[in-house]
Amino acid sequence: MLKIRLRRMGNRNRAFYRVVVSDSRKVPTSSVLEELGHYDPVTKPSVLNLDRDRVQYWVDRGAQMSPTVKSLVERV
Repeated sequence: MLKIRLRRMGNRNRAFYRVVVSDSRKVPTSSVLEELGHYDPVTKPSVLNLDRDRVQYWVDRGAQMSPTVKSLVERV
């Protein structure tokens, strides 16, 4: 099953996240099918850059969003 989820990047105490499409059976740091955007919660205000068309494309093909990604998509 495909999942749209966050992939942690960055340094300790300075994390940012990439929104990626990957196989749910693999760890989030494994290879991804596509990167859909990024999320930086540390900056004020937090930055969310997301390609909504590609998110909808993957959802139409059966990918499921993680709860965190779902809340971020609703916020945009």
